[in-house]
Amino acid sequence: MIARHSTLAHAAYHDLLRSLQDEAVSDLRGTPTRVERRGRIYWYDTYRVGSDVRKAYIGEDSEALRERLDSLAALKADREARRRARTRLIRILRAEGFMGVDAGTGSLLAALAGAGVFRLGGTIVGTHAFRLYEGELGLRYGLDEAAQTDDLDIASFERLSLALADTVSEPLQRVLGDFAFEPAPSLERAKAWRWRQTRNDLLVEFLTPSFSDTEELRPLAALGVHAQSLHYLNYLIAEPILAAVPYRSGVMVQIPRPERYAVHKLIVADRRAGRDALKARKDLLQAAFLIRALAEDRPDDLTEAYADARAAGPRWRDRLDASLARLPETRTILEGVAR
Repeated sequence: MIARHSTLAHAAYHDLLRSLQDEAVSDLRGTPTRVERRGRIYWYDTYRVGSDVRKAYIGEDSEALRERLDSLAALKADREARRRARTRLIRILRAEGFMGVDAGTGSLLAALAGAGVFRLGGTIVGTHAFRLYEGELGLRYGLDEAAQTDDLDIASFERLSLALADTVSEPLQRVLGDFAFEPAPSLERAKAWRWRQTRNDLLVEFLTPSFSDTEELRPLAALGVHAQSLHYLNYLIAEPILAAVPYRSGVMVQIPRPERYAVHKLIVADRRAGRDALKARKDLLQAAFLIRALAEDRPDDLTEAYADARAAGPRWRDRLDASLARLPETRTILEGVAR
């Protein structure tokens, strides 16, 4: 049986996330401007610095964003009250047993968010994203291997990174350097895509989907870094969601949809088979846990995500089937929700 947080904790988490979304809009320096590109509508904060006119990306058009922009004056006036309310909400989450993050990870995520990484399309993938489904889905995690990690993986689409026509406010090399990270050795020395913290083994890696036969390094213009391209990653980071990190007064980041994360873990577990058995085992543990929870709470979302992956081609189906052969209970659950 899946362990759950209380309804109070689940509500506190979503109140925290809404407040962080309000805060992001109240930070605007100038006038919200609507821009259309290739049939999609984006909003930018347009302001002057001296004689220069600058535009900072706010987000893709949505009814919720428009409502916040219409309430901009009120949101600016209530900033301090919201900050105090978020601190109170985080105290509730801690009292309810939320895992949260350690101070080092929290401060790093806050710095990356402050530079604009998540605003500009960066999506946390891997176990740090898995941990944040605790709040999104109201799940109670145990301190087992499925939720433990020292690495932070951030993915983004190369084309989105170009299309936004905006960049981080501070070079990420400098942001990471402030936390004692140095570029890890790479075959292409001028194209750093992973950083290792000098005082421990923490890694920060940047990733992007591969749309070719190879998995080469590709530039992420908005973030000012290179990224390792990977097959199957486009499925994972399509239509990401916002998440709240319960650190200090809260940090807003972006993570994959939980149903896509679960199905993607089935795929990558098979990719790792034979060369990284421990990581493959962790992938399967996370997939099984989330699929069991989603089958109860969001069966339609799970069914659609699973069907989309199977429809992507025979190689995708082979990898899914190979992992599900090792998880007969999970296979039964997926077959049940698909009926």
